[in-house]
Amino acid sequence: MSKTSDSLTQLALRKFKKNFWGVLSFWLIVSIGLVSLFAYVIAPDDSQNANQMHLSIHSQRPGFKVQMLYVPSEIESNQNIFSKLLFGKNNNANEIPVSKYSVRNDTLIYTEYAADGLVGVSKSISLDVFPKKDYASYIKQKTFIFGTDKYGRDLLSRILIGSRISFSIGFIAVLISLVIGIFMGSIAGYYGGKIDAIIMWIINVTWSIPTLLLVIAITLALGKGFWQVFIAVGLTMWVEVARVVRGQIISAKEMQYVTAARALGFNDYRIITKHILPNIMAPIIVISAANFAAAILIESGLSFLGIGAQPPMASWGAMIKDHYNYIILGKPYLAMIPGLCIMILVMAFMLIGNALRDALDVKS
Repeated sequence: MSKTSDSLTQLALRKFKKNFWGVLSFWLIVSIGLVSLFAYVIAPDDSQNANQMHLSIHSQRPGFKVQMLYVPSEIESNQNIFSKLLFGKNNNANEIPVSKYSVRNDTLIYTEYAADGLVGVSKSISLDVFPKKDYASYIKQKTFIFGTDKYGRDLLSRILIGSRISFSIGFIAVLISLVIGIFMGSIAGYYGGKIDAIIMWIINVTWSIPTLLLVIAITLALGKGFWQVFIAVGLTMWVEVARVVRGQIISAKEMQYVTAARALGFNDYRIITKHILPNIMAPIIVISAANFAAAILIESGLSFLGIGAQPPMASWGAMIKDHYNYIILGKPYLAMIPGLCIMILVMAFMLIGNALRDALDVKS
């Protein structure tokens, strides 16, 4: 009678599947990742950065509907599908919210939409600008599910496209922190002595500086922008990884399998990468999930301070900054919706980190 035993990976995966909040967080993160990847396909406003402004319909409540006149442009766009998917459509058409319209002698006469009971300006445009003078197909009712922001942009589209920054900064910042942290921690823990003392001094100095102040200093040194924030956040998060890796390697390098690898004549690089690191990946995975959540919060804070992603780029933190005054002006949803998005994404990563910690705990 044969008996097969499951590997540690299979046991950890089985234990993870039993954690309801861990599985729910995993699928939530996957869903947000897919939404951020195909944001321009899903978003009602698929222009670059969802930046179609209509000041006449600014700060409208969720579910607001208005007739929109699309005036086609003579400039043709030569964008390919890949460019539209990643960067949005070069929308050259002019969008005009209208309250009413009529046709007289090959001329379209329309009244621009005006809020607060005001009467909009009446204007006219020749039907020749519309292909085959089919103006009716260029006047459509548009629904703003989440309403509009203070610039009259579609809030839902900005939320969807803003998820890209929060999601991507986690991956890039964690990747940078893993590369630097594992390298520094491995050298310090494996060799010890003066090398360990020097690296620990660097870690302690970096650790003593408040994270947000250090990120602001690096951002100002590199310049304001999208990629600068990613690099700045990654350069401040490696110390946690380095400390964990150092401590794990100090205890692991005395194990019998490391002694056997040295006896077989393997070099230090192979011992660290092929023997020690694979056996200490569990705590590294857990701290990476926590760092992912921390990176999202730091980016949101930087965007709120105005040194993160720059306008017109959509960012959840920048959206809170633009609309936090509306909390006391009767329209708190303009700041609360992006705030809830940040909270849900951060909570998902924290919950999946806790689930991974429990699943990878060999003592339990």
